Amino acid sequence: MTISTATADWLTLRAGADDAARSPDLAALLSRAIAGRPVVVHDLGAGTGAMTRWLAPRLPGPQRWILHDGDAGILSQVEAARATDRSGGAVVVDTNVADLADLPVDAFCGAAAVTASALLDVITREEALRIVSACVRARTPALFSLTVTGRVRLDPGDAGDIAAAGAIGAAFNDHQRRTVHARRLLGPDAVPFLAGAFAAAGWPVRTVPTPWRLDDQHTELIGEWLDGWLRAAVAQRADLGGLAARHGERWHALAAAGRLRVTVGHEDLLACPG
Repeated sequence: MTISTATADWLTLRAGADDAARSPDLAALLSRAIAGRPVVVHDLGAGTGAMTRWLAPRLPGPQRWILHDGDAGILSQVEAARATDRSGGAVVVDTNVADLADLPVDAFCGAAAVTASALLDVITREEALRIVSACVRARTPALFSLTVTGRVRLDPGDAGDIAAAGAIGAAFNDHQRRTVHARRLLGPDAVPFLAGAFAAAGWPVRTVPTPWRLDDQHTELIGEWLDGWLRAAVAQRADLGGLAARHGERWHALAAAGRLRVTVGHEDLLACPG
């Protein structure tokens, strides 16, 4: 299984919206939880290093990050050189090409934290439990950011738009839970599942809504997101093709005119040893 599910261009396009959505409150709680420990952080499904760039300045130094991804190509485009710790010190960054399915149970021993961004919804129950087990064994706090919840809102919208968005959104969410190469993805069930797994181990869990709020400053991102949302829905339910085409044309026109507002639900999760 390849951890990465996105291109470097898509990660660059969404970076601003991601950074605006992430929870600084959970980052502050993580910083307090790791106080006094050597700051070694494992980032899963790291992509081009966005989590490092955002979180490193919120944590004490010196820091060492190990960025894991199943896609060697995307790891070769890591842009973590700009990352600094809270005092402005440089962050040491190592990369590791590995599949999450092969994660050793002792992978995080000695680490201060485990992080991931926009990852949990594209993994399986088994892979999620492997992550939880490794965190619990190492007593390593985990901060998982920007997991899709399945909630979407588009404004403006009349009754027809609302009904269409509901049908398309339901099909998209079913697509997120699909089985790929014998792997049943968690999709929008990911945060409740991980929260339950950590709670079963006796770990306190905090979750915070972290939605994208997209407006006329995000026209290109809205267009790319909208295309992907509609395409996935129709892949799940071909009978929605006509509906998606009609309303997609209207939504694209509103976006191009700077009038479309889109809220895409995400959630951040922090789990720490009890």
